[in-house]
Amino acid sequence: MTYKLFIPGPVAVSEKTLRAMAQPMIGHRSTDFIALYRALTPQLQALMGTRDSVYLATSSAWGVMEGALRNVAREKVLCCMNGAFSDKWLDVARRCGLEAAGLQFEWGQPVDPAALRAELAKGGYDAVTIIHNETSCGCMSDLPALAAVLREFPDVISIVDTVSSFSAVPIEKDALGLDIVLAGSQKALALPPGLTVLSVSKRALARAATSPTRGYYFDLVEFEKNHEGGMTPSTPVIPLIYALRSKLEDIAAEGIPARFARHARLNRTVRDWAFARGFQLFPREGFGSVTLNCFANTRGIDLPALNQKLKARGFVIDGGYGPLKGKTFRISNMGDETDETVAELLAALDAGLTGIKYTSH
Repeated sequence: MTYKLFIPGPVAVSEKTLRAMAQPMIGHRSTDFIALYRALTPQLQALMGTRDSVYLATSSAWGVMEGALRNVAREKVLCCMNGAFSDKWLDVARRCGLEAAGLQFEWGQPVDPAALRAELAKGGYDAVTIIHNETSCGCMSDLPALAAVLREFPDVISIVDTVSSFSAVPIEKDALGLDIVLAGSQKALALPPGLTVLSVSKRALARAATSPTRGYYFDLVEFEKNHEGGMTPSTPVIPLIYALRSKLEDIAAEGIPARFARHARLNRTVRDWAFARGFQLFPREGFGSVTLNCFANTRGIDLPALNQKLKARGFVIDGGYGPLKGKTFRISNMGDETDETVAELLAALDAGLTGIKYTSH
């Protein structure tokens, strides 16, 4: 049996998107591919709020996240950490042989701009990593406030993961002065995994050009050189690029402001449902994600049993990540979800909660 995924990613993929992937192959150095590639750029630039190039990398976002460090970090990396994936970035930096330090916050707490300023003011850093929307705990940091701090340190290159916020909330890369912004295909874009979109500032490209250890596969200079010719450095995952074109058609038909408003509305719908049933939001008030909700399991619900009941009705939610497993549950509203699909999920949740075991009210 197949299930409708309401987990933080991968999320459900529409039949239209799946059909788009079934088109015949074309040569990745052909004029057909160049036309396909170049047609995507204006829409991707609009979604990312940039006039810089937007590249397509055949990789999960982690490949680009590691590659970005190899391109621009020379002295010391500051990793802003407030959840599982931002915490992991520190380990990734050190495995790349880089000197790195963590600016640590409790899971569910946003990255604090004042703390970021104080740490960068100590000097010695030339790159900083930030995850905009930390899905492990459902916390969305204030990206404009953090970007304002970063602009005070022009020698520090910013690398920002917008994997689960891109296309669902406004991200104005150029206005905020961000250097490297990246997003994966399997979250709010509602595509299968395996493709990353990224945009890189001119100063980040200049830094990359001086790096002797940036490698090849994620060499930002190679991405830019090939982008100018309407191509990618290596053989791309052409079916996912067809899917991306289809998705950008959907976004254009809906309208970007309407897409943002839909995500915010559905997020509130799920949140209101949970609050009315005695659950609380796990992240700090005012910093909950717009693309998913992470709720504290304040009623002590048997979450595996609840998910089994949901599966019988064709749905799956997430029962908490890592140390939060069983203590929280996460419900996605990103991608192609509508008022109707969310209502169907919430009805199934209500049915599933009937007779479920719990330890507290």
